[in-house]
Amino acid sequence: MIHLMFTLVLAEMALILTLLFRTPLRKLVMMGLDRLKQGRGRLVANTVAATMTLLFSSIIYHATIIHKRSAEASMVNPTEEVLMAQRQLEACLIGFSLFLALIIDRLYYLIKKKSCIY
Repeated sequence: MIHLMFTLVLAEMALILTLLFRTPLRKLVMMGLDRLKQGRGRLVANTVAATMTLLFSSIIYHATIIHKRSAEASMVNPTEEVLMAQRQLEACLIGFSLFLALIIDRLYYLIKKKSCIY
C-alpha cells in the first residue's frame, strides 16, 4: 500500500506542476478536470476522499493504541516499534495526498475563474 501511496503523491505533485505553468499540457489537464467535475465524477471523487479520510483516522487510532501499549509496558517492543513507524508513514502519506488533492481543486477553480481560455 505504501508504494501505491507514493505513486499517488508523485502523480498529484506532477498534476500540480502542470497546473502551475502555462503550457499546452495545462489546457489538456484542465479539459480532463472539467470532464471529471461533470456528471458522476464529482460523486466518485467525494467518495474516494471520504474513504481516505476514514482510513486516515483508522490509522491514527491504531497508532495511538500501539503508543499507549508501549507506554504501559514501559519498554519498547521491536515489533511494535516497526508497526508504529509503518503506521506513521501511512498516515503521513494519506494526509499529504488529501492535502495535495485540496490544492489541485483550488488551483483548478482559480485558473477557471481567472481566465476562460486556460
